[in-house]
Amino acid sequence: MQSSVRALKKPRLDDEVRFLRSWIEKPLHMGAVMPSGRLLARTMAQYVDVDSDAPVVELGPGTGAITSALVERGIDQKRLVLVEYNPGFCALLRDRYPQAKVVQGDAYRLRDTLWNVLSTPASAVVSGLPLVTKPMFTRLRLIRDAFTALAPGAPFVQFTYSVVPPIPKSLHGVSTEASERIWMNLPPARVWVYRKD
Repeated sequence: MQSSVRALKKPRLDDEVRFLRSWIEKPLHMGAVMPSGRLLARTMAQYVDVDSDAPVVELGPGTGAITSALVERGIDQKRLVLVEYNPGFCALLRDRYPQAKVVQGDAYRLRDTLWNVLSTPASAVVSGLPLVTKPMFTRLRLIRDAFTALAPGAPFVQFTYSVVPPIPKSLHGVSTEASERIWMNLPPARVWVYRKD
């Protein structure tokens, strides 16, 4: 029994070591020192429509903590388009999610990165990017590009550890909602959802 518990904990520990190593090498490219907690990942996944057959774009999946929550929610791997900058994480994601489309590219240049990837508008963009470390111009360009890739009314889902929203709530023609603060995540986080009206 103890060996099976250790076997379940080992991938999580390995992922934490990978994350920490990548963060040490390039701290501003990483959204966190550790992968997203399960409760945070599940909260993000709940905003994605499982009944749609349109693609779901995940930005900065890292080792796949949020990806796993999407799959557990019932999102078919074939719908997933995983945009990851780190080539080591891309290899890991291809191994873990062989039916997903893994795109090695810069999510902050989303229009260029996705220009020949999506054949239909996405039903959601789920982001694990470190938005608060970027200038506001970069954040606004990202959400503009995400809305270009999304079907009308589809969500752009973003988490943050910050107490303020990562993208202003006052964007013209954009509605926002936020989850309760997720205290069981380390550090505590909140999920913000943006939809173009």
